[in-house]
Amino acid sequence: MRSARYRGSGINREASPLRAGTVPYVSILAGSLLPVLLLQADVMPLAPPLGYIMLVAWRLMRPGLLPIWAGVPLGLFDDLVSGQPIGCAVLLWSLTMIAFEYLEQQVPWREFWQDWFTAGLAIVMYILAAMALSRATVSPALLLAMLPQIVVAVVLYPVFARLVSRLDLFRLARTRRIG
Repeated sequence: MRSARYRGSGINREASPLRAGTVPYVSILAGSLLPVLLLQADVMPLAPPLGYIMLVAWRLMRPGLLPIWAGVPLGLFDDLVSGQPIGCAVLLWSLTMIAFEYLEQQVPWREFWQDWFTAGLAIVMYILAAMALSRATVSPALLLAMLPQIVVAVVLYPVFARLVSRLDLFRLARTRRIG
């Protein structure tokens, strides 16, 4: 007779549906909240859009996981938390999801370097478009001031891709059923 410690650790284990369905969304929402907790300068935000980077990482690492419409509620939450005009992230996150869906249909085979290039391009375009949609006066000085945020955001993508792969393992981990 097996002890209670090993009961339920056999073949008949399954992933938790709650965990499988919520981990991507919770991690994206946490990414949107994290820049609020970081110390930022008064004039220019230095923290990159971590929620957007997390969305891009999930979309590129697990293409079919998030539906296209997920950009709307996640973008709305980001707008409410970040202080951007309402609808800015909703529009840009939705356009990103549509663009990545189109990209997935055209080029279903990609390597990490191609994903990093795609993510970097999307992040740069997002930051510049968010700046324009927020009615900031675009000037060479402002673009120069935004350069560190853009560089940090693009360089952080591999870290977020690794985090998403770990979260995906956690999301799909099998749970023990005792009894």
